[in-house]
Amino acid sequence: MRPLPRRLAHSEEATVVEHLEELRQRIFVSLAALLAGFAVAYGFHNHILHWLNRYLPSHVGKPITLSVAEPFLTVMKISLWTGLLLALPVLLWQLWAFLAPAVEPGAQRRVRSFVLFAAGLLVAGIVFGYYVALPAAIHYLTNYDKAYFNIQLRASDYYSFVVMVLLAMAIVFELPIFVLALVRLGILSTGQLRRNRRIGYFIVACVGVALPGIDPVTTVIETIPLWALFELSIWLSILAERRQAKAAPASATLGG
Repeated sequence: MRPLPRRLAHSEEATVVEHLEELRQRIFVSLAALLAGFAVAYGFHNHILHWLNRYLPSHVGKPITLSVAEPFLTVMKISLWTGLLLALPVLLWQLWAFLAPAVEPGAQRRVRSFVLFAAGLLVAGIVFGYYVALPAAIHYLTNYDKAYFNIQLRASDYYSFVVMVLLAMAIVFELPIFVLALVRLGILSTGQLRRNRRIGYFIVACVGVALPGIDPVTTVIETIPLWALFELSIWLSILAERRQAKAAPASATLGG
C-alpha cells in the first residue's frame, strides 16, 4: 500500500527531487480523494437530483432533456461537482501540508484558524444559498408571467443555474476572510473601514449586483448578507487588531 506523503518540518532541508516527489504524492492523494468523492456522489446521484429538484413548482415538473446523452452527461456533471465538494477538505489539506514547512510554527496556528473559519463560512454560504436564495429565485423565475408561457426547464440549464447560485453564495460568505486578509496585510485599517462605512456598503452593493444572478430576487438575497458580512468583517478586524496590539508588547518583553 502506498504510504501517505510525510509532511516536512519547518525549515527542514530537502532536495529538489524530494520536493517533487512529495508534490507528486500529494497530487496522487488529491486525485484519489476526488475520485472517491465522485464515486460516492454518483452512487447517491438519485438522492442529489431529488434534493436539487425540491423547490421546483408543480406546474413546471421535472427538468427535461433534449438529447440522447444529456441525462448521462448531466448526472456526470452533478456527480463531479458534488465529488469536488466532498474532496475539498482533503485537497485543501494536501495544499496546506505542502506549503506549511515554509511558514513559521506560530503563523501556522493562525493560518489553520483562518482556514477553518473560511471553511465554516463556505458551508454557511452553501446552506444559506440552498435554503434561502435558491427557493426564492426559483419561485420568482418560474412564476414570472406563467399565464403566458409554457414553462419547461432543460436539465443542463437548470442544474447549471443551481450550481451558479450556490457558488455565488459561497463566495459572498467569504467576504470577512477577504477583509481580514486586507487588514492583516496592511492594505486596509479598521479606522478606514469605520470612517468609510457608507462607501464600503456601496461597493458591497456593486459586488452583489456583479455576482451571478439574472433576476432581482437573487441579486437582493446575495446583497443583504453581503452587507451583514461586511459589518461583521469590520468588527472582526477591530478584534484582531486589538489582539495583535496586546500581543506586540508581550513579544517585545520576551525578546528583551
